[in-house]
Amino acid sequence: MADRIARRLMLAVAATLVVGGARAGESYGIGREATPQEIAGWDIDVSPNGAGLPPGRGDVRQGEAIFAAKCAACHGAHGEGKPTDRLVGGIGTLRDKKPVKTVGSFWPYATTLFDYVRRAMPLNAPQSLTPDEVYAVSAYVLFLNGIVPQDTTFDADNLAKINMPNRNGFVSAYPPPEAVAKP
Repeated sequence: MADRIARRLMLAVAATLVVGGARAGESYGIGREATPQEIAGWDIDVSPNGAGLPPGRGDVRQGEAIFAAKCAACHGAHGEGKPTDRLVGGIGTLRDKKPVKTVGSFWPYATTLFDYVRRAMPLNAPQSLTPDEVYAVSAYVLFLNGIVPQDTTFDADNLAKINMPNRNGFVSAYPPPEAVAKP
């Protein structure tokens, strides 16, 4: 036991000396440079202004079917929550003693819904939804919150134009294009 601990400690010290002793520009000869395709696979962020939204489209009707198949088990049949987070309701409750923070009441941008669903949902298979499916689920969740009508179809041109109820409830690192720089 003591020998194993001593060996691990010596390896850790040796690794620290090797890494710590590197000079700028030196290469250890391990790994390889990522290809542009590999980088593109991880470059999937979407900004509040819509930059980074992929091609595709989806509507509320399609979103309802996808939600039933891939989201309702965790979020409830209509986004009411249980066993996990509630997605619907709570509009106008943020100043209450017990605010109900949902997509409809709390999130400032519709694009953040798209970005989150695209990256992290469904929980058992993150990043498995196609862009069309993510647009559709986003449309359905916003419809359930009363933010868009039932005939809504989202794509990269119109998703960022949705005015969320709590849009002005945050200070953004991404000022809108019409914002004027202040000294």
